[in-house]
Amino acid sequence: QLQLVESGGGLVQPGGSLRLSCAASGFTLDYYVIGWFRQAPGKEREGVSCVSNSGGITNYADSVKGRFTISRDNAKNTVYLQMNSLKPEDTAIYYCAAGFRMTMSPRPYDYWGQGTQVTVSS
Repeated sequence: QLQLVESGGGLVQPGGSLRLSCAASGFTLDYYVIGWFRQAPGKEREGVSCVSNSGGITNYADSVKGRFTISRDNAKNTVYLQMNSLKPEDTAIYYCAAGFRMTMSPRPYDYWGQGTQVTVSS
């Protein structure tokens, strides 16, 4: 069964850091673009970052540039999102997704994880 599982979310104070992981089972991530998305209560799901299958190309939403870093370890079948200098407005459920297009739009992605909650609060 093809599955993506996110982990690493939690409660952190403003200015803190978290590292999210997205692990795949049942398939290899080598061929896929991986995107990170987030959805806050009452808001639409938005793209945060995406990385090409080789890891050589990355994109970021303007709101996270300079604070978040996406990376992948294909040998571990895992993609990461390092989040630094977190702000309360980063609070959301974070999802990873696998697809074949480098896009920050969620629609073209084929496989989704269940999400992990990130809460930034003092």
